[in-house]
Amino acid sequence: MGWTVTYAPQALEGLERIVRFIAADDPQAAIRFGDYLVDRAESLADLPELGTPYRKRTNVRRLLCKSYYVYYRLQRKDRMIEIMDFWHSARRDPRI
Repeated sequence: MGWTVTYAPQALEGLERIVRFIAADDPQAAIRFGDYLVDRAESLADLPELGTPYRKRTNVRRLLCKSYYVYYRLQRKDRMIEIMDFWHSARRDPRI
């Protein structure tokens, strides 16, 4: 059985900022891309180690989704994945 995926408030705020930014030019594309990012994050429930280890923090991984990273933490004991942030790959690393 898959893992449980949860979202930190910071991740939800980041996702909202991304969608709002894209929506300024194309609202439908913003919805599609927001759905894509959530689908990729939710796919971690079946493949929790799909992303690569994040060298700056122990037990944090990141999954590249087009030009954005999904930062997440595995809680193996509880079989839980915490989505920590959605972050554009061209920006400096997030504070997570």
